[in-house]
Amino acid sequence: MNEIAIDLDLDSVDMDYQTISRVPFSQLKKFTVIPISQDDISVRVAFYDPLDIEAQEAVQRLFPKKILQIVSARKKQIESYLYKVELQDSVKDLIKKIRDELNSITTLQEQQKSSSILLLIDIILKTCIHSRASDIHIEPTEKNCVVRARIDGKLTEVQIFDKDIYPPLASRLKLLSNLDIAEKRKPQDGRFSASVADGEYDFRISTLPVLYGESIVMRILDKEKALVKLEDAGMDSASYNKLIKGLKKPFGIILVTGPTGSGKTTTLYGALNELRNVQDKIITVEDPVEYRMNLIQQVQVNPKIGLSFATALRSILRQDPDKIMIGEIRDQETLEIAIKAALTGHLVISTLHTNDSIGAISRMLDMGAQSYLISGALVAIQAQRLVRKICIKCKKVDKISLSILEELDRYIPEKAIFYKGQGCKECNDTGYVGREMICEVLNITDKLSSLIAKGASKDAMLAQAVDDGFVDIFENGIRKALDGTTSLEEVLKVAKT
Repeated sequence: MNEIAIDLDLDSVDMDYQTISRVPFSQLKKFTVIPISQDDISVRVAFYDPLDIEAQEAVQRLFPKKILQIVSARKKQIESYLYKVELQDSVKDLIKKIRDELNSITTLQEQQKSSSILLLIDIILKTCIHSRASDIHIEPTEKNCVVRARIDGKLTEVQIFDKDIYPPLASRLKLLSNLDIAEKRKPQDGRFSASVADGEYDFRISTLPVLYGESIVMRILDKEKALVKLEDAGMDSASYNKLIKGLKKPFGIILVTGPTGSGKTTTLYGALNELRNVQDKIITVEDPVEYRMNLIQQVQVNPKIGLSFATALRSILRQDPDKIMIGEIRDQETLEIAIKAALTGHLVISTLHTNDSIGAISRMLDMGAQSYLISGALVAIQAQRLVRKICIKCKKVDKISLSILEELDRYIPEKAIFYKGQGCKECNDTGYVGREMICEVLNITDKLSSLIAKGASKDAMLAQAVDDGFVDIFENGIRKALDGTTSLEEVLKVAKT
């Protein structure tokens, strides 16, 4: 018997699930152990308690002709992987049926008609949607096919299958999305719709060639989310009123900024919900169109045929619009047309990749726009992030270190109480359920507009904004932590600069 290796991180190992499937699950659960891999001579097994002689003897009986290599691993990690094995057992019959179908299939037409792989796709979609996932990642590894879901901004493993299940699964998803199933060397994009658990969902699919096949990522687009009101997305009343004030202006540019995955698209659609009516012509140009909405004309960008943001925008201006939504301002040409549209009587809303609202002004200058045009066109800028909400089932008072309290002294009142989630079954031991927006909204006042036109420094513009009542995103986050919506740790991680 080899010496014990201490604290192996199981997430860093490509687990051999075929070895695990040959062992009675009840035994693994009883002793909190999990086999990792085996060769002709030895078997490597992770133990929660590597000094448990009874567990060692029981595992040795399961592999009588192999040398036992013992590694220790955290109990939570082993239990997490045992849960995944249990999930696999629940679809074992379906996997067998898929294999039987694959062995009997001789033509592509028969493969397209096979129903078992569709049932597996349905289980994957249901599991991920039930877990409140925003994206589903299907990834081939050397030994397995791993399904991960992005839940509250963090990826978590949902299911793991043997490698032979990956090719039919990938092919069927490509067929559903009208992609070329024979093309495996180039990235492809598509979408499909499905009814899952009494709800209608769109799935935007992207494929990328990787070492062992293709990485497939599906963005879950819940049609009901397109109808979410801004205040229901977690926007505080003060920020909401500032943004609505900007949206009521007859013309100008309103920008939503933040990094990828900060909820900018949801905010744009929330703003469109506030704006859409029978009297106004609203046109959007998006890449891609994520949610389909009534009373709005939506244009899908298509670079392959020369339909870029800029060319689409030029045509839109000849369509007599009142309000225009641009999915993202990516280049100087798009920015210049957007500014011209804003200065000629149109309300333009769009997104920009910057870290804060003041930074959007510098970014526009860097992209080549003239400062006097920016000052005349800008109406409001919102910067936002998403923070995870504390699970109400395991919420408890959080002890904050003295050094952090001293550092945040100007934001925090005396005897302030913060909370955190301890971790329970409801939140899958994360301490969080769901996400909410924290934001800052910068309304462009006359004084601030004058500073922009003069090319003033960022510090000067920020000082003026604070005089005008501006509250930055970090302070907004601290207020959310103080009222117990999120934890201070989450705010410091997401919004501290």
